[in-house]
Amino acid sequence: MDTVVAADRTVPDPPRRRRPVVTALTRGQGLVGVLLLAGVALAGLLAHWIAPFDPNAQIPGANLLGPSAEHWFGTDEVNRDVYSRVLHGIRINLQIILIAVPIGALVGSLLGLISTLHPVTDVVAQRLFDVVLAFPALILAIALAAIVGPGALTVGIVIVVAEIPMFGRTVRTQVLRIRELPYVEAAEVIGASRWWTLRTHVLPNASEPLAVQLALSMSVAVFVESAMSFIGIGVRPPEPSLGSIVADAVPNLDANPMFAIGPLAVIAALVLGFLLIAQALGSARRT
Repeated sequence: MDTVVAADRTVPDPPRRRRPVVTALTRGQGLVGVLLLAGVALAGLLAHWIAPFDPNAQIPGANLLGPSAEHWFGTDEVNRDVYSRVLHGIRINLQIILIAVPIGALVGSLLGLISTLHPVTDVVAQRLFDVVLAFPALILAIALAAIVGPGALTVGIVIVVAEIPMFGRTVRTQVLRIRELPYVEAAEVIGASRWWTLRTHVLPNASEPLAVQLALSMSVAVFVESAMSFIGIGVRPPEPSLGSIVADAVPNLDANPMFAIGPLAVIAALVLGFLLIAQALGSARRT
């Protein structure tokens, strides 16, 4: 009799027929995305060694030169090598988004988990998310820059705040969905604690949509950082940023089109890389 009861109280593990993340990122569009990001990130990481000039050095007699063997992307209006500035701008861009997006993901995920614990916390968290989503990221950036001033810190704060509701609502939706699955209900029936159920069943199954959201948020963060620097409220000059380089290039497109094409191509490669990874992870999850 005891054996029968013990068997009845045993909760079978849920089926785990999943396509591994590693496999998704080593085939097709996932591999293309990884290679794009790896190439751009490596160029930014090695900027100190492979950049032919100091990014802020003014080269005598090199005013708005076109592309050449010495200056791949030409020079700007104050005689600086554009290619060197783009390489250093990649590093600054990636530093900001690789710090800010995970922080926003962590805070948003915690708020999303807390919102599922009680109806009151759910209402408070959802209204908080609504308030943040009511303000476009660029409007929020302008308001914050007016208070604390432009700079990399301002860009990071804007990205963190903008990503909190995205991850919060993703986690909340997944937790509410997974809690209704039979094996989770069975675990609760036999007396499993809420923390054990959350750690063992809910969070592992919610990790896949979070990975997709993380890749999407990285692509959005590239745009946010570039846009803020483009309008002058991001990374402060003379430090190079991809957005500020494009802004400097706009009045000089006739003299040197590569002045703008170079940084725009890098921004496009970053965004496309993250989007391809997100699409590959999403396809793996559906499979």
